[in-house]
Amino acid sequence: MATAILLNKPCNVLSQFTDNTGRQTLGEFIANTSVRVAGRLDYDSEGLLVLTDSGKFQHALTHPDMAITKTYWAQVEGVPTEEALAPMRTGLNLKDGVTRPARAQLLEAPHLLWDRDPPIRYRASIPTSWLSLTISEGRNRQVRRMCAAIGYPVLRLIRYRVGSWTLDGLSSGESREITLHAHQS
Repeated sequence: MATAILLNKPCNVLSQFTDNTGRQTLGEFIANTSVRVAGRLDYDSEGLLVLTDSGKFQHALTHPDMAITKTYWAQVEGVPTEEALAPMRTGLNLKDGVTRPARAQLLEAPHLLWDRDPPIRYRASIPTSWLSLTISEGRNRQVRRMCAAIGYPVLRLIRYRVGSWTLDGLSSGESREITLHAHQS
């Protein structure tokens, strides 16, 4: 039976097991090196990372045709209006093409939030707000680029959900193993 591991990846950790430049890697949080990442998470992003020993499951989670949804919480500079969020909901034209429509809405501060190391930059003259963004593709730095395209740069980015799995019950750096059923693996 196949295995998957859910990890709440801290900020400034590589989504791989080794690094020859001394940066923190998954190896400091996951002892099982037979698993591979199913959908990377940027070095400076944090949150839910799924690892698995099943190539079939990894493919199902990451292939664009499968359209597995992922929800991100983005702390941005400024407070976007409904009008500013509208292009995200219909598809934004980025340098690598038009994105699929996303669910985008303002969010109160997330229900589970830990201190980030390093902390985000703070400017007294610029308010910040949180967005919840749900996308069904995974382009390189997509959420950051979408927010920048509408004029609201990301200060902090947390992946909260992948498919039906969430960060609930996982502190930063914590993981839990789940068993995949035959139809998943």
